[in-house]
Amino acid sequence: MTALRWRSASILVGWALIALAGAASVSAQSAPLAGPLSVERNAMLDQLRGRGVTDERVLAAMAEVPRHDFVPESLRLRAYEDSALSLGHGQTVYQPYIVALMTQLLDLGSGDKVLEIGTGSGYHTAVLSRVAGEVYSMEIIEQFAADARRRLDRLGYDNVQVRAGDGYKGWPEAGPFDAVILTAAPPELPQPLVDQLKVGGKMVVPVGEFFQDLRVITNGPDGLETESIIPVRLQRMEGAIQGGRE
Repeated sequence: MTALRWRSASILVGWALIALAGAASVSAQSAPLAGPLSVERNAMLDQLRGRGVTDERVLAAMAEVPRHDFVPESLRLRAYEDSALSLGHGQTVYQPYIVALMTQLLDLGSGDKVLEIGTGSGYHTAVLSRVAGEVYSMEIIEQFAADARRRLDRLGYDNVQVRAGDGYKGWPEAGPFDAVILTAAPPELPQPLVDQLKVGGKMVVPVGEFFQDLRVITNGPDGLETESIIPVRLQRMEGAIQGGRE
């Protein structure tokens, strides 16, 4: 039986901001970061804290992962803006707030195994890898998968595996997973991914068509529990979920 628990989101932000557009703890009082684009990176962290990102391990990951290495060269100076940045081919790297929020909602442990559907440039994959134990990431665009794999290897993210393919069926031979995250929106919950979620595990997924509902799905002992977080407008999930499934 599916139990629906809805809450009003105090973190609800304007549509324009939501639209497409290891794991050491850091305190909110930590010393500022140094290094490339440090002013911009510190501003990003301050904004995340101000918008309700409170998990210190997630904040540590956001501080550590160099977002400027995961965007096109022409956009490096904009890497820490709270906006989505284009990767080409209709794909984007999501705004830092969405990345941090979705990661926080997974409530990951340091030894957890995560399945990510939608690798993109590998930025969110890298953030997940600093909070979890293992990350298995699937990307439907083969060139993006290849580029992300090389980038993650070059930057030393050695607890990540990337596979090119349709994420609808997931990665069953590596499952079950403690957490599943979809960075693209299916029109409905993909059952094969639910089936790969451990009992007690969580899935974070934007569900819907043009506008979506960002949900946390918990695989409880008595069935799925669904919590609605905020409305979003993210990229749609392509492939078998759109029809013609095998």
